[in-house]
Amino acid sequence: MKFEVLAPGPQTTVQDLGRPGLAALGVGRAGAADRASLRLANRLVGNPESHAALEVTFGGLRVRFSEDTWVAVTGAVCVVRGGRSPGLGVPILVRAGEDFSLDAPSQGLRNYVAMRGGIEVTPVLGSRSTDTLAKLGPPALTPGMTVPLGRGTLPFPAADLAPQCAFPDELVLHVTPGPRWDWFVTGTLAQLASAPFQVTSDVSRVGVRLAGPTLVRANDAELPPEAAVPGALQVPPAGDPILFLADHPVTGGYPVVAVVDEPDVDLAAQARPGQHVRFVLRNQKPGA
Repeated sequence: MKFEVLAPGPQTTVQDLGRPGLAALGVGRAGAADRASLRLANRLVGNPESHAALEVTFGGLRVRFSEDTWVAVTGAVCVVRGGRSPGLGVPILVRAGEDFSLDAPSQGLRNYVAMRGGIEVTPVLGSRSTDTLAKLGPPALTPGMTVPLGRGTLPFPAADLAPQCAFPDELVLHVTPGPRWDWFVTGTLAQLASAPFQVTSDVSRVGVRLAGPTLVRANDAELPPEAAVPGALQVPPAGDPILFLADHPVTGGYPVVAVVDEPDVDLAAQARPGQHVRFVLRNQKPGA
């Protein structure tokens, strides 16, 4: 079983749950930027949650299958074309030779397309995911590429519909104080939560650069590289935070003022340029 890529859209990569536990070797976890959506897509077609699927950034994907294939699409709100009863959050039977495609989303940024059996590209360090920063894993999809599918599956779930909530106009992300919150002037954490930030055009699988209240450092010392995690809000000298996503570097040289809760990192991965993000602070520090 396989499918042919007719059009990949702006960026479509193969993703699974990544390569955890290799940071000491300089290898990040990578994997799906919105892990919950990947897991859901796999469940809908009877795959283990860890199976590889497609991560489609801002639509435009068009593929053709060699055999009848069950497919599920989750994540951003978009129009799905092709197959029997196409839509979001449902198993879709796509017939052999039929085109299957996604329009650009009206809400959110990334879709996940799971095929029954999973994508069977060659694993690298135990994962089939594409790490765009480290250049590990399979290349991004290109027109004319043929991608193989596997046959390892589970029984279909009892439910054949998984309704998804609409994406809010303003994303709300919960954060806890980061390891270097005290490198900033008094009141910075309160300032972080006081007004929305805007998502700039600098958005990728590595991270999201935000524009808003300038976060001012009180400590200008040189910071040795420190371990970084998904959801870290790293603040360069200009004071505009960068929110790390799936392909973030394993270390960073700028102070991390706060860290987004892991479940909310999935939502952050759906942030679109121009959208507003508001932070809700947990565990307020005295004087912060």
